[in-house]
This record gives sequence, structure tokens and C-alpha cells, in this order.
Amino acid sequence: MSAVSAAPLVVLVGPPGVGKSTVAALLAERVGAPLRDSDSDVEAAAGRPIADIFVEEGEEYFRGLETAAAAAALAEPGAVVCLGGGAVMTPAVDEAVSAAASAGARVVMLDVGIADAARRIGLNQSRPLLAINPRASWIAMMETRRPTYERLATDVVDTAGRDVDSVVAEVEALVRDAS
Repeated sequence: MSAVSAAPLVVLVGPPGVGKSTVAALLAERVGAPLRDSDSDVEAAAGRPIADIFVEEGEEYFRGLETAAAAAALAEPGAVVCLGGGAVMTPAVDEAVSAAASAGARVVMLDVGIADAARRIGLNQSRPLLAINPRASWIAMMETRRPTYERLATDVVDTAGRDVDSVVAEVEALVRDAS
């Protein structure tokens, strides 16, 4: 790969249940890059799980923490960055992802359908925005978020029916082809 640029190596975006965190961790290990996961960074900074932040402080408070975590992650040169599913819906994060792409980062949307998402996350775990009628909530959420994911993405990788190793290999090939 080429020398590290001022941009992250790759930014993974997509819905809950697509496997962003898993793919990011394996990809970072394979390419020897630092890993930044905005959800993990929020939990570490807050000292509690995201679900607790939602319940105790509300979504607006969480989005503020998420925006700060995403900005820090997107500023790390050469990193593999994984953003929470709703992060790019915040204008400041949307703009930061666009800037990272302009600076050379690959922005990869990991895509998934409802059947695979339901199997992966059960749509009944502690996902605050999916707590009531999880399937309908997930579908409605995707109708809102998909245009943003697709607009920001330099590449789309469909994860439906695939094992994590094949998804990581495809994303790795995209990253290597870009460098």
C-alpha cells in the first residue's frame, strides 16, 4: 500500500446488523491499520453502553457524543473507521465523511436486507431505535438512511448471505486497489 495519507484508509457505513464493527476489526488487523469504531469510542468516553445513554440522557445527547467520536475517528490518518449506523445522518458527520472521501478515503457502504439483519442482531437486542416493532422500525430507518449511505459511499458491498471473511476480503481488495 502507498504511504499513509491525511485521510482514514477506509470508512465503513451502513445499517445496524450489517457487520460494520466485525468487518472493521478484521480489516484493520489484516492491513495493519489502527481501528476506530465510533460506537466503541462513545461507550469508552461515557463509561456506559449506548443503550444506557439513550435511556438516561436521550438521543440528542448521544448524537453529540457520537459526532465528537466520529470527528476524532475520521481525523486519524490511515485508520479503518467504523461509524455507527445513524452517525452520517448528523450534518457534521456527513460533511466529515465527504471530506475524508475527498482526501482519498474509501467510503464503503456495507449493505444488508432485513432477513439477514434480523438473523444477525435479532432485532430485539439493546438497539434503542429498534426497540418498538423492530422489523418495521428497521425498514423505516433504512428508507430514511439509505439515500445518505449511498450518496456518501465510494463503494457498496452487499453482505447478504455471505460470511464475514468474504466480506472482509472484498473490502480489503477495494482498499488495496485504491492505493
